[in-house]
Amino acid sequence: MPCTPKTSTRTVVSLAAACLLLAPVTGCGASVTPEPTVDVASHAPEVRDAPKAPAPTRLEVPSLGIDTTLMRLGLNDDGTVEVPPADKGMTAGWYAGGAVPGEPGAAVLIGHNDTRFGKAVFHDLHGVAKGADIAVSDGSGEEAHFTVTGTESVSKKAFPTEKVYGATDERVLRLVTCDGAFDEDGHPVDNLIVYATLR
Repeated sequence: MPCTPKTSTRTVVSLAAACLLLAPVTGCGASVTPEPTVDVASHAPEVRDAPKAPAPTRLEVPSLGIDTTLMRLGLNDDGTVEVPPADKGMTAGWYAGGAVPGEPGAAVLIGHNDTRFGKAVFHDLHGVAKGADIAVSDGSGEEAHFTVTGTESVSKKAFPTEKVYGATDERVLRLVTCDGAFDEDGHPVDNLIVYATLR
């Protein structure tokens, strides 16, 4: 999965100054925990306490057959972004420290490519095409539709933290999972990032 930046627990860190540290883990997801087989961005802003719009509850990517509920993700004790548990590999998560999808800012959704239990929710994400529709809905059924503007495969050692999590006035969405070849320990060496903007 993605890799997440580390921050102090009670300080909202400016992404411009944040230094990305991607911790490779088996599968895909940002983590320093042994369980997830995912790799997520390891340096991200802290979860904010400010009121937000209703949290997103479902993600759909019709062109890929992806239809998943969304769990809320925050930060681990070490400051890395949480990822869904390996045994919930077919469920994606919303990083609550970012924007609510459809609101101004960057909303980040994280999902596994594979876990030790097999194929996971973002397994086919590499096949998403530019212009594809992504729908995110909340508990009331309100839907926000995004259009894919591009994808990027990046080394976990050079994860573009500010580009993914950084402040913006635009209403944008990022999907993050793991990607690429495996290192000698069986960890994916890259992350796949999908960029989309609100329609």
